[in-house]
Amino acid sequence: MKPGTRLKSAADDTEVMVIRTGGGTIECGGAPMGEAKPAEPAALNPDFSAGTLMGKRYVDAGGQYELLCVKPGKGSLSVDGVALIVKDAKPLPASD
Repeated sequence: MKPGTRLKSAADDTEVMVIRTGGGTIECGGAPMGEAKPAEPAALNPDFSAGTLMGKRYVDAGGQYELLCVKPGKGSLSVDGVALIVKDAKPLPASD
């Protein structure tokens, strides 16, 4: 998978764009994400149902993965079962 790839959730409406990726499986709502929406929706895992916010970037603790949410949904993002967190915005420099 390469940067710019758009992934769709199998469990809800979430769609993300890959900014940076490692070698693991990107999941939403506990189900693997793919480039095409499956015909049969997967069940939403209650452990991964915190939701996603449009326009937010999601990263892992090690900085290997970065995903941009382009369509929000009820499932939360994870990689190989480890939840991703919202990336903090960089503070602007002070202008005096």
